[in-house]
Amino acid sequence: MTTIFTRIIDGEIPGRFVWSDEQCVAFLAAAPLQPGHTLVVPRAEVDRWIDADPDLFAHLSRVAQIIGRAQQAEFDCVRPGLIIQGFEVDHLHLHVWPTWSPADYDFRRADGDPDAAAMDAAAARLRSRLREDDEAAAHVPAEPV
Repeated sequence: MTTIFTRIIDGEIPGRFVWSDEQCVAFLAAAPLQPGHTLVVPRAEVDRWIDADPDLFAHLSRVAQIIGRAQQAEFDCVRPGLIIQGFEVDHLHLHVWPTWSPADYDFRRADGDPDAAAMDAAAARLRSRLREDDEAAAHVPAEPV
C-alpha cells in the first residue's frame, strides 16, 4: 500500500516542500514541534532506517544537516533537533526542527492544528535561507503560487 508520504511526493496531497532531489524530498511536518519542523523523506518507500541502503541513508543524513544548519540560522535556535522515529508512518523519515531545550523533543507537544499562514511563512523562510547555501540552492523548489 502506498504511504501518505508517497502521496505527498507524488502531489496527490499538498506539502510545503523545502528540498527536492532525485533521492529524497523534505517538507514541513503537518504537526510541527516548532515552526520550520521538516521531514526528510526518501522517494523510495523504505520502512525502517536500518533497511535503507547505506548510500541513501548517508544522503538523507547530509540533507538533514543542511536543513538543520538553515533552521539554526533562520530561527536562531540553540541547536537543530534530529530524530528518526517512524511509528506514525511506515516510510523512513528524519525529523529536523529548531530546538531551544530538551522539552522541544516531546512529540506530545506537537501542534496538531497549526496556522496555515504561519506554516507557509516558515516554509518560505526556510526555502529562502536554503537558497543562500551553494550546496542546497539547486534543490530548493520554487515558491508555491
